[in-house]
Amino acid sequence: MAYEIVVADAVGAEHRDLVGGILQEYNNEVGPAPGYFPVALLVKGEDGKVAGGLWGKAAYDWIFVEYLVVPKDARGQGLGSKLIGMVEEMARKRGLVGVWLDTFSFQALGFYEKLGYVRLGEIEDNPRGGARYFLKKRV
Repeated sequence: MAYEIVVADAVGAEHRDLVGGILQEYNNEVGPAPGYFPVALLVKGEDGKVAGGLWGKAAYDWIFVEYLVVPKDARGQGLGSKLIGMVEEMARKRGLVGVWLDTFSFQALGFYEKLGYVRLGEIEDNPRGGARYFLKKRV
């Protein structure tokens, strides 16, 4: 069969889902069951609006924290630690191995290291002059 590579004009979530679905079909055929489930912890303000939270997903015995944001006026007060603690407890209760995440040099590397996360990789100059760090913690 001949294949053609096409650059999508208007890139959207449906493209990610199409490619991801094909990969997931392959993984399901050759790999172990992923044990997938999404994770969402929402931080709501007094007005009831979402002001931050944690988003991630579990697969292959680890939870990946994709997004963590604490409202600016609540930073340094333990809310981020509480969110991370909750996701770690989720992993423990489900018998998972641990939690992994990534952060940039301009974000929260020290915060995660203080919570016991260890670096497992780094991309220099991502962004230029900075770095992107990959961290993990076994639970």
